[in-house]
Amino acid sequence: MSEDEKPQERRRMVRPPTGGTAAGRSMGTKMKTADTKSMSSQQWIKRQLSDKWSERARAEGWRSRAAFKLIEIDDRFHLIKRGSRVIDLGAAPGGWLQVAVDRGAAAVAGVDLLMIEPVPGATVIQADFTHPGVDQQLLDAIGGPPDLVLSDMAHNTVGHRQTDHLKIIALIEIAADFAIRTLRPGGNFVSKNFQGGDAGGVLARLRDEFETVKYVKPESSRKNSAEVFLVALNKR
Repeated sequence: MSEDEKPQERRRMVRPPTGGTAAGRSMGTKMKTADTKSMSSQQWIKRQLSDKWSERARAEGWRSRAAFKLIEIDDRFHLIKRGSRVIDLGAAPGGWLQVAVDRGAAAVAGVDLLMIEPVPGATVIQADFTHPGVDQQLLDAIGGPPDLVLSDMAHNTVGHRQTDHLKIIALIEIAADFAIRTLRPGGNFVSKNFQGGDAGGVLARLRDEFETVKYVKPESSRKNSAEVFLVALNKR
């Protein structure tokens, strides 16, 4: 999912907290578990435990710190309106689905290659979004054209800059195409991108289809991360 999730093992589901607060959880106990993992795993766990957004997510019951990215974007642009229809592409582990439901969306659906534990108030589909028919499943789940399409889709990097870049742009293009085809007039689109990534072709198309297109770097996105979000407002 998100670049801020663990690069290799981020595919595991993160269960929401069942009790207590983040402050009350034992750092020592967690690091004993980390001792059995690889060095990169230990470093990721230490970073998560010391990160204020991850701590808040655990304390408040969000499935990942990525929830705060959508919260920040929505606070700024007021994308999630009460009674609206929302589709989330690359939805695991479900934090953005939680935010959409919590903020009053009436119909919410998400898809991911990974299993997503049930989110009350949302429909979750485990599938490859690029496979034929999956897009229609999402539309059927929300009962009509979406008011908001979200995409936090990401791929596992291979370490080759040009290859990774092409995969990033391909995911943005796929998500943008779906948004343009399905959004109701006045609808909005949000997609993950990365600073330095040449999304010129996608940007040109979005600027033709939406009144406003902006790049946003939420405070909850790690400062050393190249992650940014492309926000397209008011589909023509």
